[in-house]
Amino acid sequence: MRAAADPERGWRRWRAVRDELFRDHPQSPSPGYTGLDYFPYDPSLRVLAQVEPAEEELREIAGSAGSLTTFRCFGRVSLPVGTLELYWLEGYGSGLFLPFADATSGHETYGGGRYLLDTVKGSDLGAGGGRLTLDFNLAYNPSCAYDSGWACPLSPPANRLAFPVRAGEKAPPAPHV
Repeated sequence: MRAAADPERGWRRWRAVRDELFRDHPQSPSPGYTGLDYFPYDPSLRVLAQVEPAEEELREIAGSAGSLTTFRCFGRVSLPVGTLELYWLEGYGSGLFLPFADATSGHETYGGGRYLLDTVKGSDLGAGGGRLTLDFNLAYNPSCAYDSGWACPLSPPANRLAFPVRAGEKAPPAPHV
């Protein structure tokens, strides 16, 4: 993805690989699933965002199935649609984490929000000079959206946007029980 000269082409490749993983991987949250639903690609929703430092603070972020995951809030990005906090995962491999919910959550997209960055899983387009490349076309649902057996951190209140972000993965079918 990061090396793709054409972001839309990279997005199409990302979708194909994600569909393949959902269909064929033994640890898929939805084995045999034949295709995920996405909003059309929108190049205006790929931005280079300036990272603004924030006073570091440990946060317990609520998750599905009553879980709590410890993150360190360390920064923010201000975007035309609002400000989002950046988190560092304190356990399980560490990494940058950026979940968000928006006005589509619970209607057009998963109600618990979607993930924009999760570097422990490799979903990262790069950074440099205090900036991050954020492509909302790559927003995806956490595994718990597909299978209630997964425990996933959900979007915290600070990362809930009032504006609809019609990009990325749409709402999944009802989770398996």
